[in-house]
Amino acid sequence: MIRVSIAGVTGFTGEELLKILLRHPEVSVKHLISRTPGLKISDIQKTCRCGLETEKLTAAVIDDSDTVFLCLPHTEAAPTAMRFYEKGKTVIDLSADFRLKNALVYRKTYDAVHPFPGLLSKAVYGLCEFNREKIKGARLIANPGCYPTATLLAVIPALRERLCEEKNIIVDAKSGISGAGKKLAKEYLYYNANASCRAYKAACHRHQSEIEEEILLLAGKEAGLTFVPHLIPQDRGMIVTIYMRMKTPLRPETVVSAYKKFYKGEKFVTVLPAGVQPATKDVTGTNNARIGIAVDAKAGILIVTSVIDNLVKGASGQAVQNMNIAFGFDEETAL
Repeated sequence: MIRVSIAGVTGFTGEELLKILLRHPEVSVKHLISRTPGLKISDIQKTCRCGLETEKLTAAVIDDSDTVFLCLPHTEAAPTAMRFYEKGKTVIDLSADFRLKNALVYRKTYDAVHPFPGLLSKAVYGLCEFNREKIKGARLIANPGCYPTATLLAVIPALRERLCEEKNIIVDAKSGISGAGKKLAKEYLYYNANASCRAYKAACHRHQSEIEEEILLLAGKEAGLTFVPHLIPQDRGMIVTIYMRMKTPLRPETVVSAYKKFYKGEKFVTVLPAGVQPATKDVTGTNNARIGIAVDAKAGILIVTSVIDNLVKGASGQAVQNMNIAFGFDEETAL
């Protein structure tokens, strides 16, 4: 049994994370860290019956934890991560503070100077299907972003198997409103978001740097990427469609076979038969990813579609999957 603390439990990812951890047989949730102490979690999460309350971060809380999950905004997570890391605790960071290896890229992407650039090289990128061996025993795990998770699961097999060119990759990504968190902004109000779909931060979204860096690290190729995210009028769920130019003409069945071989034995990734496409409802509330394959033979384009739940596989579920791997638990536990 390991002692777990959560920082930032009142956000969407923190709420989802607590639900998962409370059903984990190897976990004891000890502390819910917040700048507003004394809040009963049952008052915040109406379906949660545990008697825990929020509390401030103290040395005693750190000592009483084996691992901490950070569901904090970027730039706010790093100082808390350092306090736990210095005490030999395992840190699983759901923010973006340790996803990028280059402090200059971090500064350009997030318009902030990283407070602990020396830790960037120590962090393991927690895309479980690709970095499992590095995650085992890791003490600082950077949980991937939701868009990068869905995108990389779809793109990396095609590049590693040399099915497609690494240049001119187009990523058309769509996320439910919960992907924006709980911040109050007019574009996320029901009146503006319902029955409407819009693109935002086209070719300048901060997750693009993360995707490009991991393609280089995981596939050994510097990608030319166009990334356009969209907001869709549903609570949760993410669908990403990627267009890649094939090196040689391929039949859909050939690509499906290559992807199935690539993900053989993976519990949470399903490659669908040729001609079958996934939907966000297929994965709602799960840690699963589903991948669909299509080929535009005339244009020479491979089309790969990936769906995940942005709050589970795209955040909290993958974080628990990382914990399970790091501590040697069955990877599917509580998921």
